[in-house]
Amino acid sequence: MKALLQRVKSARVDVGGECVGEIGQGLLVFLGLEKHDDNVAVSKMMSRLLQYRVFSDTDGKMNKSVVDVEGGVLLVSQFTLAADTKKGRRPGFSLAAEPEVAEALYEYALAELTQLYGKVACGKFGADMQVSLVNDGPVTFMLEI
Repeated sequence: MKALLQRVKSARVDVGGECVGEIGQGLLVFLGLEKHDDNVAVSKMMSRLLQYRVFSDTDGKMNKSVVDVEGGVLLVSQFTLAADTKKGRRPGFSLAAEPEVAEALYEYALAELTQLYGKVACGKFGADMQVSLVNDGPVTFMLEI
């Protein structure tokens, strides 16, 4: 599993011209689910990203989490993060979880985030999404489990 975290001033997801998820300051999280992932790994990742310190304290050091700054979390499924790009000119997706499994894990991730924190918005699994954001920093991290 890979989670690409972007610290944002704002972010939103549109599907078919309609906003389906939006946050102000917080984390935009692109989630790539792989074949070996399960609910245990998802729970671990959701807890980790909520506690990951990417926001600045009063001294300008990254010592605060999204929870500490009371920011939002916008979770977007992105199977292309599971791509194998080690060789060739075209990505391979043999490592990605099957769509039915990935959708169930994505829904589980949303439920976990909501239970653990609550300030959660989301994209729409499997949809053609347009994601808009104002990256703060820019600050971007890849978390892997």
